[in-house]
Amino acid sequence: MTLELFGLKHIPLVKKGDDVSNLIIESFENENKSLMDGDIILIAETLISKAEGNVIKLGDIIPSDESIFIAKKSKKDSKLVEAIIQESKEVVEVGPNFIITETKHGFVCANSGIDESNVDEGLATPMPENADISANNIRESLEEKFNKKIAVIITDTQGRAFRNGAVGVAIGCSGINPLWERAGEKDLYGRELQTTEVAIGDELAAAASLLMGQADEGIPVVVIRGFKNFDALRNTDLGISPLLRPKEFDVFRK
Repeated sequence: MTLELFGLKHIPLVKKGDDVSNLIIESFENENKSLMDGDIILIAETLISKAEGNVIKLGDIIPSDESIFIAKKSKKDSKLVEAIIQESKEVVEVGPNFIITETKHGFVCANSGIDESNVDEGLATPMPENADISANNIRESLEEKFNKKIAVIITDTQGRAFRNGAVGVAIGCSGINPLWERAGEKDLYGRELQTTEVAIGDELAAAASLLMGQADEGIPVVVIRGFKNFDALRNTDLGISPLLRPKEFDVFRK
C-alpha cells in the first residue's frame, strides 16, 4: 500500500464565523486539486475552535481557591489553571509543569487540551465543543460539493503515558470507524488474532501531524489519499467514542 499525504497551503488564519468547509474548497480550487473517493481530511483542532468562536480570554478569568492551589503546585498561571479546571470533569494528577485531567469530552490528557499556541496573545483555545459534529458537518459539505465519499478527522497533539514527546491524535471523526478491530484475522504464521485493535484514527492523525508540525508550519489541513482499508472501515454513524477507554477499565485510575 502506498499512501499520499499533502497539506493544503492556502488556508488563511481563521477567525470566528469562518466556514471551514468553504475554506477547504477554496484551497483545493486555488491549488487546482480535487477530492477523490476514500480521501481522509485531517484538520487541526485549533482551526475548528477559532472558527467556532471557542476561544478563552485568559485575562477575564477569576481564579478560584482550587486553581490558585494547583497553580502553585504545577507552576502554571492561576488563570490558565482555572480554564483547565472549567474544561475538565476530573483532575487526575498534578505535578511540576503538568496537570492531567479528564476533559468534558472524556479525553485524559494534559491541561484539558487547552492550547495557547497559534492564537493571539492572552488567548487560548480549548478543544471544540463537539469535534464529532464539527467533523460530520464538514464531511457532509465536502461530499456534497465534490460528490465523493470521504472521511474527516479532527486532530490534536497530546503526550502519552510513559513516553516523552507529543504525537497527533484524533479527537473527532466522521466517515470512518476510528478503531479497527482485527480479531479473527490471521497473522503471517496462520495464528488467529485474539484481541488486536488498531487505533486507526490516531495513526492517521499522527501521519498528518508530520506535515502540520507544531510551530509556524501553517498547514492546519492535510489530506491522506490511498488508504486501502477506507471502504472496510467506512462508517458515517460512529464518532470518536470507540477510541475512549471507559474509566472502569483504566487500571491507573482506581
